[in-house]
Amino acid sequence: MIEIAFPFRVGSHGRTATSDPLTHVSELIEALLFTSPGERVNRPNFGGGVMQMLFEPARPELATASQMLVQGMLQQWLGDLITVQQLEFDTTAEGSVSVTVQYVVKATQQTQTDVFLQPGT
Repeated sequence: MIEIAFPFRVGSHGRTATSDPLTHVSELIEALLFTSPGERVNRPNFGGGVMQMLFEPARPELATASQMLVQGMLQQWLGDLITVQQLEFDTTAEGSVSVTVQYVVKATQQTQTDVFLQPGT
């Protein structure tokens, strides 16, 4: 199955760009992580809120609470596609946030590890 690529763009043939199923799952995770709750009008509860971490002080308590929140969001919104095995947050003094997600794609039973980085402002 071919999926529409995220972010939406025009491909090399002048048509909607597509991505393979594993890349599409990674793109869905990225969209969930970096969308703020309330940002999507028709889905006000959608979003992991990782962008808000950029403006918070780098504390282990915040990373742990955010980790639990995001893991719940991944289960809620993508639980039919993936099983999260491990989730790690890393914040730097410069204000960037790195999220490492290890998951199993249910359709293929493949284990994937992706690192998502949001640079500081």
